Amino acid sequence: MGIDLPVIWFIIIVFSTLMYIVMDGFDLGIGMLYPFIKSDQDRDLMMNTVAPVWDGNETWLVLGGASLFGAFPLAYSVILDALAMPLTLMLVALIFRGVAFEFRFKADDSHKGFWDKAFIFGSILATFMQGVVVGSVVQGLPVVNRAFAGSYFDWLSPFALFCGFGLVIAYSLLGCGWLIMKTEGHLQQSLYKVAKPLTLIMLAVIAAVSAWTPLAQPAIAERWFTLPNLFFFLPVPLLVLYSTWLILRSVKKQGHYLPFFGALALIFLGFAGLGISIWPNIIPPAISFVEASAPPESQGFMLVGALFIIPIILVYTFWSYYVFRGKTNYEEGYH
Repeated sequence: MGIDLPVIWFIIIVFSTLMYIVMDGFDLGIGMLYPFIKSDQDRDLMMNTVAPVWDGNETWLVLGGASLFGAFPLAYSVILDALAMPLTLMLVALIFRGVAFEFRFKADDSHKGFWDKAFIFGSILATFMQGVVVGSVVQGLPVVNRAFAGSYFDWLSPFALFCGFGLVIAYSLLGCGWLIMKTEGHLQQSLYKVAKPLTLIMLAVIAAVSAWTPLAQPAIAERWFTLPNLFFFLPVPLLVLYSTWLILRSVKKQGHYLPFFGALALIFLGFAGLGISIWPNIIPPAISFVEASAPPESQGFMLVGALFIIPIILVYTFWSYYVFRGKTNYEEGYH
């Protein structure tokens, strides 16, 4: 039996996307929590919790984009054509945010406020546009003769915009959990107060998206609500409720780790739910990942490099987080 290269590459892209969402998610979430924290010293500490690792997190975004280009060129060309505007805005926001991250530590007091606002705005815009891209892909992209056949403003749909809002809440909750895990004292207490409303809003967002997608697309409704699929997929919403309960319980008891790992579970379950809804299509509603694949020779050639580079990325990612484990304090940090 031969190697199923399209499946392997689909798994690599899904894994890269999930790693990016998890790792850059709490990083972006920190910027969106800035408005809730007014002290410059506390904001410095928030940045210092991710200063050693933040730029490495975006490695997964590059890997996922490059893999999509090489392994599924049809999907890459259609998605890039359909979503050029939100993707461009996302990249500009990420660059602007990265500049703000560096310049904020170097600026004097008269300019620090500007870079704080740039950090907040860049974080919100990048996250919102990522959510819009996900929502646009899930709702479907019209393709005729292997080319995008819709409008360049199809991404301005209510569902896609709501997904943008949903991802802002998700990353904010993830960032809140990260900061609870990495800080202590009055800053941690402030974040406990933010975590509960964010968790409840996140649950409402998941419920809204879960209801919206099957109502808008009969194929997704059939996927979820016909037998025996209903029994197979029932654990997903049940685990969402359980993860939400874990976060709320841990926040009430002022736990240090469960708020973050509970938020991670919600992100993973939301990602899994979207995957179940569109499988096996890489361009919903009708083009599967097999139909969008590059020739086997191309995928096989690329796989040799991927099997070499992915373990290296995993090792240095694990090592960087291991070295900088534990609480971050006011005395040590990025300068």
